[in-house]
Amino acid sequence: MNTRIVILAKAPLPGLAKTRLIPALGEQGAARLAERMLRHTLSEAVAADLGPVELCVAPDADLSCWRDLPADFVLTDQGGGDLGQRMSAIAERVTPEQPVLLIGTDCPDLTRDRLRTAACALSCVDAVMVPASDGGYVLLGLKRFDHRLFNPIPWSTGQVADLTRQRIEALGWRLQELDTLHDIDDPEDLAHLPEFLNHQLN
Repeated sequence: MNTRIVILAKAPLPGLAKTRLIPALGEQGAARLAERMLRHTLSEAVAADLGPVELCVAPDADLSCWRDLPADFVLTDQGGGDLGQRMSAIAERVTPEQPVLLIGTDCPDLTRDRLRTAACALSCVDAVMVPASDGGYVLLGLKRFDHRLFNPIPWSTGQVADLTRQRIEALGWRLQELDTLHDIDDPEDLAHLPEFLNHQLN
């Protein structure tokens, strides 16, 4: 099944990216890690070979940091609003034409094989979720759209996955959940960072 992967990414710039990691890594180290994670996510998404890969960015698709990424992808702006409003707009735009996998760049374990597994699941269900260990999720796959799925939700809290499950159930959709993975957001999460991303961050 042809599936669009949309990666929501923040520009990997000092003071803007991975700000919760600055106490552990400093502004430059946090930005370097953000860029490595972005490149890794983009590489895995392209290698999954599911269909178009879209890099949906903030704050501005015209920034030079997006120009040297070595992959075949479509570059778009995230637009305004909170995370839910931005994801809702993407899902509304994509799902009439093809299923979509919405991901960020915070989970190095979201590999090409896991992306393929999620896309395959969408052939049998309406939505697929890869929960995060912090109570959020690292992937939400959809082949249908309803704005109630995204708004309002208290983003960046431990309620996100549970509330999303409840919304999907209320819509009468079929959901498949895959294995829970770790996001790399806070200093304590660095224990889960693969060694190939951990080299000379400070």
